Amino acid sequence: MTYAMTSAGHAPEVFARRPKRADARRNYDALIAAARESFAENGASASLEEVARRAGVGIGTLYRNFSNRRELFEAVYVEEVRALSRSAADLAELPPWDAFVAWLHHFVAYVATKRALAEELLRDSEVFRSCRTEIYTAGEPLLQRAQTAGAVRADVSFDDVVRLLSGLTMAQFIDSEQRDRVLGVALDGLRPAAGAR
Repeated sequence: MTYAMTSAGHAPEVFARRPKRADARRNYDALIAAARESFAENGASASLEEVARRAGVGIGTLYRNFSNRRELFEAVYVEEVRALSRSAADLAELPPWDAFVAWLHHFVAYVATKRALAEELLRDSEVFRSCRTEIYTAGEPLLQRAQTAGAVRADVSFDDVVRLLSGLTMAQFIDSEQRDRVLGVALDGLRPAAGAR
C-alpha cells in the first residue's frame, strides 16, 4: 500500500492505492466501508475477520488489499479525511459564517467517531501528519473567508479552532443534540465582540 503527496508548495493529497479492475475496486470499497463501521463500533480491537464478513468477502481478499491491520486503519483514515476535505468545497455557495460552521460540524462529527483510528495513527505516522495537513488546507480558507467577512474574530488561527474542537470531541455527551449544543457555545466564542468588527 502506498501513499503520496503532491510536490512541495501544494496541498498534500494523501491517497490509498485503489485497484483498477471494477470487481477488485468493489471489494476494496466494501472493505473500507465495513472497516469504518467496525472501527466505529469496536475501536482498535475490531476483528479483521469481522471486517471481511461485513464486506461480504473472504479474509484472503482482505489481506490481498491490506497486508496488516495498520494498513487498513490508514486506508480508512485517508478515505475519511478526503471526504471531509471535499466537503469544504461543497459549502462554497453558503455565506462565510454558515460555510465555516457547517464544515466545523462535519469536522466534529468526524473526529468524534475516529478516536480509534487517531490512537493508532498518532504513533509517529506519516499518513496521520499528511492527513492533518490536508484538513488544515481544507479548513483554513473557510476560516479566512469568515474572518474577511467579519464573522469570526481576527485573532483566531485555524490551529486555535482545531484545538478548541478537539478538546470538545474528547468529552462524552449524552447524545448528538447535547454535542451540537456545546459546539454552538464554543462557536459563539469565535464571533467578534460587539463593536469589534
